[in-house]
Amino acid sequence: MTKRELPKHVYRQRNGLYFQRRGWSSQKFRSEFGTPEFWQEYAEILNGDRKPVRVSSCTFDALISSYRASPRYRHLKPRTALDYDKYLDFFRSRMGAANPTKMKRKDVIRLRDTNATKPYFANYSLRVLRVLMEHCVDLGWRDDNPAKGVPEIRVKTTKEREPWPRDLLAAYRARCPISSRERLVMELCVGTGQRIGDVLEMRWSDIEDGSVFVRQNKTRKELWVPILPELQEALDAASRHSVFIVTNERGTNRWSYRGASQAVRKVRAEIGALDYDIHSWRYNAATELLEAGCADDLIAAVTGQSPAMVEHYTRKIRQKLRAAQAQQMRTEQKRNV
Repeated sequence: MTKRELPKHVYRQRNGLYFQRRGWSSQKFRSEFGTPEFWQEYAEILNGDRKPVRVSSCTFDALISSYRASPRYRHLKPRTALDYDKYLDFFRSRMGAANPTKMKRKDVIRLRDTNATKPYFANYSLRVLRVLMEHCVDLGWRDDNPAKGVPEIRVKTTKEREPWPRDLLAAYRARCPISSRERLVMELCVGTGQRIGDVLEMRWSDIEDGSVFVRQNKTRKELWVPILPELQEALDAASRHSVFIVTNERGTNRWSYRGASQAVRKVRAEIGALDYDIHSWRYNAATELLEAGCADDLIAAVTGQSPAMVEHYTRKIRQKLRAAQAQQMRTEQKRNV
């Protein structure tokens, strides 16, 4: 990239692009050149809307504040940002006054191993630290990322998630009245094949002409999913005191993920279904579609999954169906000999 290709007052330095104009504060661009975000930054600087981030000292406290003001953080999905905040606050409490330019690989490993008894926390904190130190590189504070390449703690593989067996799904329906929130959230998950987060965001206004409109939070895909009879029965029995379909106990706002998870877990414990969680209902939707003879593209039309994820969610039932078909063909061949 030559200077001639760059807009006026923009110059390439060793560690990125900078806006430099006589009488103006020098500012580093946070976005990649040519992207819509870059041109928005450029316009904000020219209009005086963007004030340069001034760092008073080189500390983790300052680094975290700078990261939270950056597009890298602002563009995170809300749920991811909440998860990151937990670890950013942890770093700030432990080493807020420390200098991040002095951190070495051995320090990252020591921080990881300090929480070895909590492998999930240790591994997630390592991922967030890796992102934070990459921002440190972007600021020009250091040339390398000491957290890059540091392996996570190996954990024992948990049991692979599977769809609810038919008898346990029937037991859940028998345990939960048709008008209950526990029943409604289950029918929404199984009936639409969506993630629990997307189900809890569904509004009555999303339902039209016997279908529900879904905009997935994770993928941003927009889907139109016809409503099954079992789900329609639960919807007809539900109260409509809120804009959200599944509401909290007061019926004034949407049901929280924590509240739904705890309520469903109580039912799972009562019917002996602790091995199957809320997310397993998404597996039920995919496998029921496969058992009905749907091709992968039809399954994806309902669940919004990629071909690889359709394959993953239906792998076990797919093997059973193919094995049954193969053995049937084998038996018929022997009869004809």
